[in-house]
Amino acid sequence: MPARRAPERATMHDVARRAEVSIKTVSRVVNGEPGVSEALATRVRTAVQELGYRHNLAASNLRRGQRTASIGVLVDDLGNAFCSEVLRAIEDRARGRGIVLLASSTDEDVDRERELIDGLLSRRIDGMIVMPTGRDQRHLTVEHADGVPVVTVDRRPADPGIDGVVVDNAGGARTAVAHLLAHGHRRIGILGDASDIVTALERRDGYRRALADAGLPHDPALERLGARTREEASAHATELLALADPPTAFFAARNVLCTGVVDALRRQGRSHEVGLVGFDDVPLAELLDPPVTVIRQDTRAIGEQAMDLLLARLDGDQGPGRVVDLPTELVVRGSGEIPAPAVDRG
Repeated sequence: MPARRAPERATMHDVARRAEVSIKTVSRVVNGEPGVSEALATRVRTAVQELGYRHNLAASNLRRGQRTASIGVLVDDLGNAFCSEVLRAIEDRARGRGIVLLASSTDEDVDRERELIDGLLSRRIDGMIVMPTGRDQRHLTVEHADGVPVVTVDRRPADPGIDGVVVDNAGGARTAVAHLLAHGHRRIGILGDASDIVTALERRDGYRRALADAGLPHDPALERLGARTREEASAHATELLALADPPTAFFAARNVLCTGVVDALRRQGRSHEVGLVGFDDVPLAELLDPPVTVIRQDTRAIGEQAMDLLLARLDGDQGPGRVVDLPTELVVRGSGEIPAPAVDRG
């Protein structure tokens, strides 16, 4: 399901314009400070209600030098191994500074993400590390502009003033598919995440580039984007294997999708016949039969770099936004080295 578009949040400037008062007057009213007549306060409160303005207590705390020694972390799914490993790396780094984490899953739902951000800010967190949902990141820009440090992980920030940590998704996918091509495969299926997720498109693009490098066109019949669960991935893989001209190998562009392909191949007794390379490591991958070859992301480096960027902002860094690009690594284990049938190589 495509991520829903988030509405823009009203700012203190909007309230000031609606009430025809200064921003300082609005600030005094929402912070409960004296020095404002009842008539002006009523105008401000009316504008606040009409615009649905939510006062950012976290930003107010930071501007006043007050800290809570807590940060918010939002990821796609805390139950996913990639997300949990990144979170643990953030937590370990934060612990050294006496900072506690408030973490939750967005489930790739932009409305849920907005609700969670509102909840975190109401608890006066000092900053946020977010795996953004969808392409519309205007709500993160608003919080950043209000003074709350924001760092994105896994997806590149849309606002050049916001810090981020990303990996070379296209390059990693290109390496994965080139590895399968080197073992003779020419019919390679891809299973990817929802098409409105930037990383899914980057990995699909890397898949297509690898085919182009080998002088091969991409076949839309072999591309399946939109799978979110293990079960959906297994169903897509089964459909592809039933084609008149089926793939002899798969590139699974996310760890949970890779496990779905493993299920489909095992049910058909073809685990040692069809090649497979996954993106993101798979729990116990080396114990499967055959062990699964993957493109590994350095989850510890991702989490540590994200926390270091956030700490720098909390320590007063006012420099321009910085995006850290990390490489991926091909981990050869067995499934990606299964040769294509002789007829396919020919």
